[in-house]
Amino acid sequence: MKDKIENESITNIVILGSTGSIGRQALEVADKHPQRFRVIALAARDEVSLLQEQVQKYNPLAVAVSDPKAYLQLKEKIGGQCRVLAGIDGICELSSLPEVDTVLVAVSGAVGIKPTLAAIRAHKRIALANKETLVAAGDIVMKSAREENVAIIPVDSEHSAVFQCLQGESSYLKKVWLTASGGPFRNFTSEELEKVTVDMALKHPNWSMGPKITIDSASLMNKGLEVIEAHHLFNVDYDLIQVLVQRESVIHSMVELVDGSFLAHLGVADMRIPIQYALTWPGRLESPARSLDFTSLAKIHFDQVDDSRFPCLSLAYGAGRAGGTMPAVLNAANEIAVSSFLNGKIKFTDIPGLVEKTMGKHNLVKDPGLEIIFEADNWARETCQAMID
Repeated sequence: MKDKIENESITNIVILGSTGSIGRQALEVADKHPQRFRVIALAARDEVSLLQEQVQKYNPLAVAVSDPKAYLQLKEKIGGQCRVLAGIDGICELSSLPEVDTVLVAVSGAVGIKPTLAAIRAHKRIALANKETLVAAGDIVMKSAREENVAIIPVDSEHSAVFQCLQGESSYLKKVWLTASGGPFRNFTSEELEKVTVDMALKHPNWSMGPKITIDSASLMNKGLEVIEAHHLFNVDYDLIQVLVQRESVIHSMVELVDGSFLAHLGVADMRIPIQYALTWPGRLESPARSLDFTSLAKIHFDQVDDSRFPCLSLAYGAGRAGGTMPAVLNAANEIAVSSFLNGKIKFTDIPGLVEKTMGKHNLVKDPGLEIIFEADNWARETCQAMID
């Protein structure tokens, strides 16, 4: 079996968000298996220096940046080494390149939606690490994937865990159990949460991630967004998706089957494992991550989420059940609130209140098209920002 996997043909990949945490770790996976992966294209927002280094190392066919100023800087720096594209149209073009087999969508924000749809229309396999794509436009994206018969493989550790547990078992699924570390403040009182600083919130106990997702993990909004994603990825009703605090981050998620069996996915807290699996599925390769040492685990803890201290999770369930444009509003308002917290303008505990107020002001559209979703996203950002200002 090992020989068979090693002899498989090269997979040509495009990494959207190559300068971010997921993108850089995906390149580490490609480095470990040069016989299996070729980096065809790279995209980022405006990180010109790092992107230039990546272009020089991987020699892609094309590269794209969403920021116009960064486009001019990058074009000047790399000369004619490869094609340089700009804006969302340029990123969508990368997703549709004829040479590409798999598109890793690891950009942050709603900018990931259009490139994902472009890749689906071009019949590319999607390795999805962008939450907003399914949170804001899950109905549209999953419908398109079904119609085009395109596989969407989740990269989030929790969704990857569920995806792996459901191989051959989907028809017997009873309930999805998403695990959460609980973040750095799982034992904080309500009074202690009022005094949380940015530095405190950026120190996640188990995972090394970017600042926005780290804050979301601390507020448990990240887990709420994952609930909405799981609903779309696995076609599961919200009542059948449960969240459980598993503080060691060893059990990445579980599925409960109709006969009373539970299947759990275990491993070290290393994102290179689910990233690599999304690129190799249905096969596997040796991982750059270390192995899990069971002898070092004295105990594995499970706890319920305290909604009174971490209301973001309930807000996400509410937005998901409302459907339509509400998840996009939830996500956009949260992005503005988190950014304001990181910039020292609001308290950590102000985040859920701002999101809830923005949701309360929104006139829900039940079956929106893509442009209506983007309008709701923009409206939520402006509304939330106005409350902060």
